[in-house]
Amino acid sequence: MKKLFLSVLSVITLVTLSACGQPKEEFKPSLDTNKSCDIKVIGDYSNFEALENEFDRFNEIYPNVGLSYEKKDNYKETLANTNLLDGNDKPNIFFSYTSMIGDPKYDKVVEHMEDFSNSVLKSNLDCIRPELIHREKDGKVLLIPVFSRTYGMLVNNDLFNKHNISIPTNMNELVSVCNSFKEKGIKSPLMGYSKASDSSNGLMYAFAYPLVLASLSGNKEAINLANNLDSQAGEYMRNALNTVKSVIQNGCIDLTETDKIADNYNSLLLRFFEGDVPMMACGDAVAGTKKREEQSQAFTDSPFNYSFMPIPLTNEGGYFIDSPSIEFSVNKDCENLDMTNEFMRFLISNKELNEMSAIKRLVTPTKTMSFDSVYAPFAKVPTKNIMSPEVLGIKDALTKQIRIASFKVGRGEISVDDAISQYGTF
Repeated sequence: MKKLFLSVLSVITLVTLSACGQPKEEFKPSLDTNKSCDIKVIGDYSNFEALENEFDRFNEIYPNVGLSYEKKDNYKETLANTNLLDGNDKPNIFFSYTSMIGDPKYDKVVEHMEDFSNSVLKSNLDCIRPELIHREKDGKVLLIPVFSRTYGMLVNNDLFNKHNISIPTNMNELVSVCNSFKEKGIKSPLMGYSKASDSSNGLMYAFAYPLVLASLSGNKEAINLANNLDSQAGEYMRNALNTVKSVIQNGCIDLTETDKIADNYNSLLLRFFEGDVPMMACGDAVAGTKKREEQSQAFTDSPFNYSFMPIPLTNEGGYFIDSPSIEFSVNKDCENLDMTNEFMRFLISNKELNEMSAIKRLVTPTKTMSFDSVYAPFAKVPTKNIMSPEVLGIKDALTKQIRIASFKVGRGEISVDDAISQYGTF
């Protein structure tokens, strides 16, 4: 039963945020279904089985369309500094990121982006949660989120049951639970990356990022100060940095143990699947769990029930940070633009986006959020604890400060006060 629980990507919770009354989706082709052409997608994923599944489904309608995916090394730099979108082998669709908009480095890239809001394209933007869609001031939509991400911790449910310990729901319980596991001989009840200051999946960042967003939420002036790297904004990190410092000082995290995990999610997941880690903090590394189950001999020999849940950062629980993970843009200067837009029209639907997310094991961007069993705990997060960095207006420069400050405080390199005073210099 445990193997069945993990091997079947069954939808166990259906949370309808704002899609009530939507008509049943049915894709109807608008082009000649016998048309023959090629469509190429490029990005920075090593492999993309979930997208290839969509290729197969699209080929049931358009059997003569050749669809392919190609990974580009050093993706963002290659995209920004070459004529990749103009060349002889230019892609039809490419991975894009909201942070590219407004960054002069990517101006030429943005110029190539098709506008999904164009009514001629008939893109079903209404199926996507509006907080995940970046709109230009003139209403243009240049990027479409195909996955959403969040931050939390992988939990070995069987290990908790074995030791008769309850999964923590608030910060006080988290500390108590960690002490209980330490009494059982587990040196670091909480684990994760702890050696890299620039990792968005880093242990300290997974704790600090949601708390800083919570401190900034609803305060536009504070967000502007933080985005502009004004030193005054450092104070909004205090609670988050104190929390990072506290969980380490309270013995929840043993850096000697966590430092043994290489800074890549393959190592992180394989370590979790050893079966002796109660909680593993991370971000969208969860997407790799299904494949690593099969790669882990320990898990194959002794499979266990696990889930991904918000880190209980406050006495009221944790947060669901709802943010795009991967976005797609169409190269409006590509060959076969009509069929490219037709494929995107096919893809932008509850059915196809939910299907992709289930295979990739990331959160769907649709309004009708189908939670994979691993993500089920996020269905219980109250609305007041759901935040979208894009809606808040959080910029990359701000997140960099959080990453480095939390890393330095967590490792004891600087004090909380020093980190606050140095905001904007990291």
